Amino acid sequence: MSGPRILAIETSCDETGVAVVDGGRRIAANVVASQVALHAVTGGIVPEVAARQQLRWIVPSIEAAFEAADTGWEDLDAIAVTYGPGLIGSLLVGVNVAKALAASHGRPLVGVNHIEGHIYANWLTDAPDLLPAEPPFPLLCLVVSGGHTQLVLMADHGRYRLLGQTVDDAAGEAFDKVGRLLGLPYPGGPAISAAAEGAAPATRFPLARPGGRYDFSFSGLKTAVLREVEGYRARGEPIPVDGIAAAFEKAVVEQLVRRTVAAAEEHDVAAVALGGGVAANRALRRTLGERLGGLPLLVPPPAWCTDNGAMIGAAAAFRFAAGDRADASLEAVPALALPWQTAA
Repeated sequence: MSGPRILAIETSCDETGVAVVDGGRRIAANVVASQVALHAVTGGIVPEVAARQQLRWIVPSIEAAFEAADTGWEDLDAIAVTYGPGLIGSLLVGVNVAKALAASHGRPLVGVNHIEGHIYANWLTDAPDLLPAEPPFPLLCLVVSGGHTQLVLMADHGRYRLLGQTVDDAAGEAFDKVGRLLGLPYPGGPAISAAAEGAAPATRFPLARPGGRYDFSFSGLKTAVLREVEGYRARGEPIPVDGIAAAFEKAVVEQLVRRTVAAAEEHDVAAVALGGGVAANRALRRTLGERLGGLPLLVPPPAWCTDNGAMIGAAAAFRFAAGDRADASLEAVPALALPWQTAA
C-alpha cells in the first residue's frame, strides 16, 4: 500500500513494543515483550524493574519485528518512538535507541505521544487485502488505561480538544488497586472482569460526581471497596469477591459510559472511539455500544488496546505526512500532554 513504512518503538511503561506499519494503517509486524508475569509477583509495576527489562528486550524485539515483516533498513521511510507520557526510565530506553538507529541508518525520526498512539490504534488493520474505511471526524475518543482516563474530541488529524479527564486515579489504576483488595491476581482489570462475569453485584457503589461535566473520579470507588471488604472481615464473614467485583466494574463502566454518551450528543460527533488497556473490557464495550443509539463505536482488538508499537506507527505516519520531524535533541517527557486546542 502507499504511504511510509515506519519502524515504531513503544517503551512507555512495562511493555516493549516494536512494530513495522505501512501507511499508518496496515501492520506488517507487531512484537510485544510483556512484563506482566514479572510484575505479578509484586502486584504492580516497579519502575526500575520495568526499565531494566526494557533494556533487555528492546534489541531482540527489533530483530523479531524485522524478521516478521521480512524487511530491512533500506525499506524503512522513518523511525518512530514514544517520548511521553510514561515512566522516565522506560521512556529513555526507547527514545535513545530510536535516536541512535535514526542517526546510524540515516532515517527521519518522529516523536509520538503515547495517548495519541492509543487513539490511532483505531486506524490499524492486519488484513492482507481489505483496508477498512478510516475513522470519521469529528471523532470522540475515550482513552482509558492504567495511567490515563481522558475524553478527547478529535476534529482532524493532530487537532485535539480535552473535554474531561480523571481528577484522581485512572480507571486502569483503580482496577489494579481494587483487584489487590479483593485478593485477585495482577493485572486487576482482566481479573475483576473474569470474577464479575455472570455475578450479581453484592452492593451498590455511588457514582462519583467530580466538578467538571466530563471529568471522572475513581479514588472514591476504591475507598468504598476497601470499606466494604473491611466490613466483611470485621464481621468474620466471607468476602463475596465476585459480587463486589461485579459492583465495582458496573460503577466504573457506568461512569465512563454516562459521560461519553453525553459528550457525543452535545458535540454531534460522527463516531466514538475507544483506546487504552481498559478498552478491552467487555462490559464497557457492550454497554457503550448499547447506549450510543446507533452512533458508530470503534474499538480496536484487545491486543491493540494494550501498549504496542503498531499504534505508535499509525500515529507517526500522519505526523510524518504533516512534516513532523525530531532530531537528536528529542528527550523523554514523562508528563507529556497532547497539543490541546481551546476549540474544536
